[in-house]
Amino acid sequence: MSTLSELVYAQGRSSEAEVEWLHRLAGDGQLLSDLAFADIVIWVPTPDDSFIAVAHTRPSSAATLFYRDIVGDRVRPQWRTQVREAFSTGQIVDSASPDWFEETPTRVRAVPIVREPVRAGEQPSAIGVLTRHTNLGEARTPSRQQITFNDCADDLFGMIASGDFPDLSAPTGPRRGAPRAADGLIRLDVDGITTFASPNALSAFNRLGFEEELEGESLVEVVTGILPEKHQFDESLPVVVAGRAPWRTDVEARGVTVSLRTIPLRDHGTRIGAIVLCRDVTEMRHQEQELITKDATIREIHHRVKNNLQTVASLLRIQARRTPSEEARDNLTQAMRRVSAIAVVHDTLSGGLAQTVDFDDVFDRVLKLVAEVAAGANTRAQTRTTGRFGTLPSEYATPLALALTELVTNAVEHGLAGREGEVEIIAERSEQRLEVRVRDTGSGLPEGQVGRGLGTQIVRTLIQGELGGTIDWHTAPGEGTEVTIEVPLRYIDRGA
Repeated sequence: MSTLSELVYAQGRSSEAEVEWLHRLAGDGQLLSDLAFADIVIWVPTPDDSFIAVAHTRPSSAATLFYRDIVGDRVRPQWRTQVREAFSTGQIVDSASPDWFEETPTRVRAVPIVREPVRAGEQPSAIGVLTRHTNLGEARTPSRQQITFNDCADDLFGMIASGDFPDLSAPTGPRRGAPRAADGLIRLDVDGITTFASPNALSAFNRLGFEEELEGESLVEVVTGILPEKHQFDESLPVVVAGRAPWRTDVEARGVTVSLRTIPLRDHGTRIGAIVLCRDVTEMRHQEQELITKDATIREIHHRVKNNLQTVASLLRIQARRTPSEEARDNLTQAMRRVSAIAVVHDTLSGGLAQTVDFDDVFDRVLKLVAEVAAGANTRAQTRTTGRFGTLPSEYATPLALALTELVTNAVEHGLAGREGEVEIIAERSEQRLEVRVRDTGSGLPEGQVGRGLGTQIVRTLIQGELGGTIDWHTAPGEGTEVTIEVPLRYIDRGA
């Protein structure tokens, strides 16, 4: 199924600002659908003077009319005239008589979607049309809550037609835990007095410690009385509970957390009241706090592992300096370098929440370490990196960093021994694999005579054993050596 952006841009009429406006409106489609007890569809014009559906939301409070998603469908003939009239006139158009859809009586309302607030005397210019499809087959005597919800929906439809909704000043943060109409709804008048509170909203405030009726009370005074003394609260809280700003905030009392979202209601720019949605998110906030604690613990573990590895590397360095044997000193130095390379990965992991690392940053640090330690007295090595490794999970980053440490070390110590030259590391990444070539301008080795030392064994074990990749040495006497590594990336989570 095509996305809203793809469908809108395919019509060749809309700007980036208009697409953003439609995205925001579609983001509140569930709220509109639940308040109106109806299906909500957003239409945009097509080049051939028709309309195409770019978003569809079904109500959670009533039976849907469309059992199959109609996104991508053209407007049906029985709605086309009504939708076209709303689009061209900038006025809300209601169906004159019940419309029949698959043997079900329905009522259709077409609302022009206007992006900029309409000033007095201005002719609104629509960028699309929103239609409300109400199922009349389940008609029953409406409750006071249903009447209030419908009134709120009508107010929002009027704001959509006048360019006052959605509000661009509202933050576009994560919607996880955002209050919904069914979670609890409070209707405020222009003075912030509660004129209606749904049972779920009243229950949420009862859990916070307010035991009276909300209707007729100032929500600001109610919340002020709930908050514990000397309690630190969000600075936006007074503005939100007064119904003056389209923001979200939390109220905490008695171990209960209730999330609030305010939608100011306007009539052609004049504030007439507000809708306050509320939701008990106590358990959700506890889970979030536990995740934060666990993340902090994991970062601290990585930090301590890094410190311990650096301590081990320092001990190896001290031991190497005091060892009279040249061979033993070289072995200790190589061990120190390997431990330090692993420490770099843990240092990077300790600085973020995700268990992934920017391997380009890691390898830059490792490369400096290797070049400084491996270069001998008569060896001058210049290192250069081409391409990008990208982001890798820690289970890939550690063995790859260690393997590349060995390859660059071998290139400097053996390929460029006693001479000046260059070591180039070339990284090429696709969705399926990561290819890395380590190329030096050293003396090279006879083709097929690959070293059998500890470093080569480590590289084979890490690349073939741990990463499931392949490694190949290409050598040519007098022209240097090139080592090619290919690592499959099919096991990496694409959402990471």
